[in-house]
Formats: sequence, structure tokens, C-alpha cells
Amino acid sequence: MTRLKPLDTGLMTDRQKQVYDAIVSGPRGKVRGPLAVWLHRPELASKAQELGQYCRYDSALPPRLSELAILTTARIWDAAFEWQAHVPHALAGGITPAVIASLESDETPQFDKADEAVVYAFARELNMTRAVTDETFDRTIACLGADATVDLVGVLGYYALISMTIKAFDLPGLHDGSE
Repeated sequence: MTRLKPLDTGLMTDRQKQVYDAIVSGPRGKVRGPLAVWLHRPELASKAQELGQYCRYDSALPPRLSELAILTTARIWDAAFEWQAHVPHALAGGITPAVIASLESDETPQFDKADEAVVYAFARELNMTRAVTDETFDRTIACLGADATVDLVGVLGYYALISMTIKAFDLPGLHDGSE
């Protein structure tokens, strides 16, 4: 972390340690990146990690579509940490290497699956124009349903927050000496 020194676990307040332990004992297994920044404000870290857990593990979106939305957002923000953290998850979830390569090059991928094209279009449009046209919205609802569309907006918002944290605090990528 270039702009904000990570907290030493031995010097954490009781609340910081409590939140730290909750994060480490959950599916993430460790505190790094934006969560390490947010831990300076333990209530923010607690609430954000709960939202993140929902977005990653409990939303109505299948992991394949969730990871596509995450990578699309990370690429728009040029958030290397998030990109590097989620490429393996996207591959494991079923996003093809060709789609990932296109995203990385900031090119529109050729999708084999209609739901991926819908998620990508919605994510790009909302992130880039700060709005979604009726056509894109209607296509998304028709393809994903209302519940998954609501969760898609939640995923996009959460990962925009992560991306903002990465950029504001100048967090290095995973492969830039941060681990």
C-alpha cells in the first residue's frame, strides 16, 4: 500500500481485531487490498466485507456472470489488484480465456452465451455512461430476471467501491509486490 500503511495486527484496536478475525475466518481467508485499507475504519470494513461476501457468494448471479461483471468493472477502472485477484475465479467460473483477453485489451468480447453479452453490455453502459437505457434494461430483465438484475447492480456498485479504493490509495496489483 503506497499511500496508507497497513495496520499491524498487534497494534489494532479491539474492534479492528474483531473485524480482522471475522474476515480471516470467512471465505476470503485473509485481509488484503481494499479490506486492509477499510480496516482503518473497522465499521466500514465490517459492512463492506459483509456486502462483498453477499455479492461474491450469495447473489442470484451464477459465479460466471458475477466474475464477468467484476472483471468488466476492474478493467474500466484499470484496477490491477482486482483484475489479478479475479481472473482465476472468472476462469474457474467458466469465462473463456478469449473473453478475458478481450476484456484485458479493452475490446468488446465475442460472447458465445447471450447472458454474458447482456451482463457485459449492462456493466459497460452503467459504468461508462452512469445510466442504463430502457433497451439495455429490458434486455437484462428478460435474460436474467429481476432478482439477478438487482444483484448485478449490487455487484457493480461494490466492485466500483473496491476499484475506487484501489485507485485512491494506490494499491499495487497482486503481482506488484503486495503479497
